[in-house]
Amino acid sequence: MHQFKEHIARAWTLAWDEGEVDALDRIYHEEYRRESAASGRTMSLAELKQDIRDIRDAFPDLSNTLDDLVIDGGRGALFWNSVGTFRRNFGGVPATGCRVSTRGSNQLVLRDGLIVREKVTWDRAALLADVGVPSLRAAFEDDPAGTVADDLSGAIDIESIKGFNRQFVTGVTVVTTVDKHGAPRGLAVNSYASVSLDPPLVIVCVQKTSSTYGALFASSHLGINIMSDAQLGTVRRFAAKDGDKFLGLAWSSGPFGSPLIDGSSASIEARIKERYQARTHTVFVARVEHADVTDAAPLVYKAGRFYGGAGLEELT
Repeated sequence: MHQFKEHIARAWTLAWDEGEVDALDRIYHEEYRRESAASGRTMSLAELKQDIRDIRDAFPDLSNTLDDLVIDGGRGALFWNSVGTFRRNFGGVPATGCRVSTRGSNQLVLRDGLIVREKVTWDRAALLADVGVPSLRAAFEDDPAGTVADDLSGAIDIESIKGFNRQFVTGVTVVTTVDKHGAPRGLAVNSYASVSLDPPLVIVCVQKTSSTYGALFASSHLGINIMSDAQLGTVRRFAAKDGDKFLGLAWSSGPFGSPLIDGSSASIEARIKERYQARTHTVFVARVEHADVTDAAPLVYKAGRFYGGAGLEELT
């Protein structure tokens, strides 16, 4: 039995620590299936091998330790922990450079001296959750890369959704950060909301195709600037996809380095606490750590048009 346990441990270490995934052929049955306890997702041995390759590519210094391996007849349990640095994009999520530490356990079912079933208390999403990227089950765990098309039969017409959104009046913000070289980055966003006052939490939703997305995702802080009715040109600048958006623009760094734009109605700087994956967008949840408020009237947006906020009349 001791030699059998060493055989499993050796193949597991070769695959996860050294990338020799074919070593798993020595310990897994041809009918092998792996199930995630968190999502219910199952995979074959071939899929597990590719999963290991993907994880090792994203975390090239990944190091795994087997804490314990217990075998009792046709069943067993494997307990492990892993550490690594998030160096390359993983599952559509930009690398953060953060050091990750996570652990888990695998329940084993054996047949003919090989592992035929495995139920794992950890899956691919756990590494990202450990660096502040919890996932929406439908958006990430069941379809990590967002490659499986939804069944849209009976779904509401997209024009109806657009019509609904046009009826919602919002302000306009410019969300800012700095990239790894210290250069300011930003984009216009109207999907901003306050979550709570105590604790002071806010959210913004950012499309993954934005040129600012990678820098924002990797940042610890972000700035949110509510545009004033004198900043329509600034809004159009940050809504554009090309050019240096900060060229000639007056701004200053907040206490944590985020660009705060002069002339805004109000600006805050917030620490990013969560990054929820929602297919085409990421929902950033942040805790406010600094705020500046002025008397400048805000810009108002509805149905593709902008309005000055100074003339709003209270209804009685």
